[in-house]
Amino acid sequence: MDIIQIIGIGIVAAIFSITIKQQKPEIAGLISIAATILIFLIIADKLPYILGVFNDIVNKTQIDTVFVSTLIKIIGIAYITEFGSQICKDMGENGIASKIELGGKVMIMILGLPILTVLTETVLRILP
Repeated sequence: MDIIQIIGIGIVAAIFSITIKQQKPEIAGLISIAATILIFLIIADKLPYILGVFNDIVNKTQIDTVFVSTLIKIIGIAYITEFGSQICKDMGENGIASKIELGGKVMIMILGLPILTVLTETVLRILP
């Protein structure tokens, strides 16, 4: 099971990081980054399945593909932003982490505006 691998990588990386942090803090940060990359590679292997499910939903419901692709982009930005923020927090850079989170929120807002516009126009057309 992939979750066992993910947990194993996390625990081993945490033990190494804690052990090395006292003598070489810069290497502890690199261990954290390496573990994050390994975990991301395990997760990335599952992305085609998720995209396939979204494709099935689009085909069955005839939803405009622009909406679904925007939703997928928003979800991707949220996950990538969280990954980047957590790496910075692991390295003790909370200020940079908060700026990454702010950037992710702004990008999500920008991607979501066209959907909000279409929804608003639809509601206004329905109302008398």
